[in-house]
Amino acid sequence: MSAITVSRALREPEKVSVALRDQILSVVDKMGYVPDLNARALASGTSTFIGVLLPSLSHPALSAVLSGIEARIRGTDYRIQYSNTHYDPEEELRQLRAFAAHSPAGVIVAGTERLENLEAIANEAGCPIVQTVDASLKMSGIAVGIDHKKAAMAATRHMLSQGYRRIAILGCGHDIRVRRRQEGYCEVMQQAGLLDESMIIWQDAPPSIHLGSRLIRRFIEKRPDVDGVLCHSDDLALGVIFECQRLGIRVPEDFGICGFNDLEYAVTTEPPLTTIHVPRFDIGYTAADILITLSRGGQIKERTLDLGFELVVRQTTRRSKAAAIA
Repeated sequence: MSAITVSRALREPEKVSVALRDQILSVVDKMGYVPDLNARALASGTSTFIGVLLPSLSHPALSAVLSGIEARIRGTDYRIQYSNTHYDPEEELRQLRAFAAHSPAGVIVAGTERLENLEAIANEAGCPIVQTVDASLKMSGIAVGIDHKKAAMAATRHMLSQGYRRIAILGCGHDIRVRRRQEGYCEVMQQAGLLDESMIIWQDAPPSIHLGSRLIRRFIEKRPDVDGVLCHSDDLALGVIFECQRLGIRVPEDFGICGFNDLEYAVTTEPPLTTIHVPRFDIGYTAADILITLSRGGQIKERTLDLGFELVVRQTTRRSKAAAIA
């Protein structure tokens, strides 16, 4: 067996027959061989390092994106380095420059606080960039995701169709996705002649169940006429559900609630949560696949991939006809 064949089995296993590959990998495993990826990168002029910039390592909305990235990377020579920017726009650029110093195969931007940062990241990286922030942004680099403004518009129209009129929007942070969703909400409410900017509830803090509960209680105390809320995330929406239960507010009869992301628990809340389903795993998988394709000299047909969203209607917005008329 030649050294070239062994090398090919390790670097490009798809080009070696299954039987021969298994034989080679068995021997390699017994020897305890660990490839020197840095040396390989120097020799080939290519890198197998992929950087992932994200605003949080703990938020459940990002976990499925990361699972998708890891699923595509698994079984390859590529490795991932995560950088948690903690929702800090200055840290985004610092971490991007730290990635660039290692000549990565590419960088996935899973969140950014400033639109101008996205353009700067694309210009400074010196490698392919895939952003999963919003598929509608016409920026340098490649975009994979959904159109968050259109998703919020669909959610707002749905709540209006169910008879809710004094609908608030509850969000936090500066992320572009937050702003795009707010734009969609405002546009639909304005078209309906119902836009009231005092119904925009916002705080500069990471999203959480506790924050959703606290913000909606304060708001209801000031505006008891509110009859629905569109939340920027399911964890905020869950906090709203809990607070409505504590306050004795009937959901959905007296108050409608819509979340965003369709996290695992959304179907098990009481009542089950209406929300926007985002294909988060597919977004991560596709972003990683694009970078691997490009790093291997391949081409991609589209620089913007909108994977679409789905409005999942459950019980938190199914208002009875009698309540809607009233």
